[in-house]
Amino acid sequence: MAAATPKARPVQRIKMRIRKGDTVQVIAGKDRGKTGEVLRTLPNENRVVVQGINLRTRHVKPTQEGETGRIVTEEASLHASNVMLYSTANKVASRVEIVVQDDGSKKRRLKKTGEVLD
Repeated sequence: MAAATPKARPVQRIKMRIRKGDTVQVIAGKDRGKTGEVLRTLPNENRVVVQGINLRTRHVKPTQEGETGRIVTEEASLHASNVMLYSTANKVASRVEIVVQDDGSKKRRLKKTGEVLD
């Protein structure tokens, strides 16, 4: 008798306030206090990949004749709740708020410093 496989739930995409290219500071985990630039966002999993943070080592076997194996160090993803946007000008991490401008456009702004991001 075959085991019942659970039905795959549709993945709900999470609206993230962190974007690619933002500077963030890690607020939880082994890399707490470090800052880096966001390389990728994964909105379906609510995760981000930050440059130089949460490094993982992977051993790669040789694929072709004469090629040698190697050790690759790469960034693994972090949950978006473990990072905060970081102001490089004021050297402080802050939460983000969405502000509607006079012309109707939405901008992201740091709550602590009032700095408009985009």
